[in-house]
Amino acid sequence: MERIGDKVISRAEITDAASATFADSTVIPDRYARSDEVRDGVVVGSDESYELPVVDMARLLHPEFSEAEIAKLGSACRDWGFFQLTNHGVDETVVQDMKDNTLQFFGLPLEKKKAVAIQANGFEGFGHHYNRASSEKLDWAESLILVTQQHEQRNNEFWPADPSTFRVALDKYSVEMSNLTSRLTVFMASDLGVEQEALMATFQGKTQSVAFHYYPPCRHPDKVIGITPHHDGLGLTLLLHVDDTPGLQVRKNGRWYPLNPLPGALVINVGDILQILTNGTYKSAEHRVLPDVEKGRATVVMFQNACVAGIVKPLPELGEATYKAIDHVEYVKGNFRALAEGTRFVDSLKIM
Repeated sequence: MERIGDKVISRAEITDAASATFADSTVIPDRYARSDEVRDGVVVGSDESYELPVVDMARLLHPEFSEAEIAKLGSACRDWGFFQLTNHGVDETVVQDMKDNTLQFFGLPLEKKKAVAIQANGFEGFGHHYNRASSEKLDWAESLILVTQQHEQRNNEFWPADPSTFRVALDKYSVEMSNLTSRLTVFMASDLGVEQEALMATFQGKTQSVAFHYYPPCRHPDKVIGITPHHDGLGLTLLLHVDDTPGLQVRKNGRWYPLNPLPGALVINVGDILQILTNGTYKSAEHRVLPDVEKGRATVVMFQNACVAGIVKPLPELGEATYKAIDHVEYVKGNFRALAEGTRFVDSLKIM
């Protein structure tokens, strides 16, 4: 159940109302109207030259260029917390199948999508709206969230059976993202000056989840937000653009920098747990999504969890800890509370 104004309504009702709203965005209902939030911070315009980091996996793997590319990777994680990864080596067929199934799912009639609807007080399923507990406002998006790893943690009742190839496509894509995470952590470890196994072990065998998002076009993009500004709370995030529609913006020094998707690239960003693991060396960046006026935007976002033997804490190789150690289960609880309140749990763990 959700509270909208003085009325408590079900998530299903919200989803039904949202579907009608997205279909005709001429008038923006009050629950979606967020002009003040859209204007919070200056958006860097097309007339100003800037370049978000791009890291080339082929160069990371090449003996001649690896050192320089690792330096670029490290700089991106320190200064931005975001980069686009080209030549990532993920099976192209697996990627295309995931894209096709994502579009087919969001293209289904609402009643079919509701077959995997989120349940009361649940986490997985279709129909999420990322409104904070302290706000009545909703995001301009449809979402499907699933746990993908480990296998025994999967709730198959929420994995769509329509389209018929969705489950197989996601299973293969999940494995590819796990493997890519392992490859990336090798180079991150080299940049940080720690043993490769030390950083890799923090991710291996940990929970992986995925969020499928669809942001319908909006005739008044200056009035709505696709996803509320936030920092990712887990370890590493790997985002696949299903199409070439822009919308993602990264905040740095109080300004929003639009990210223009590069063909074939993945977007990688540092999560709060990786910031802690690296003792604050890598930075988790705030980001948001604004919808496009003409085109819808779909993404597949993988979240890789991490911890050190069940504890979220800095790697000991990185010197005196600047964050308190906390049990991973307690970290997740605290992070969800802070997210609902619009704060950052990681800030509360900082050793002053």
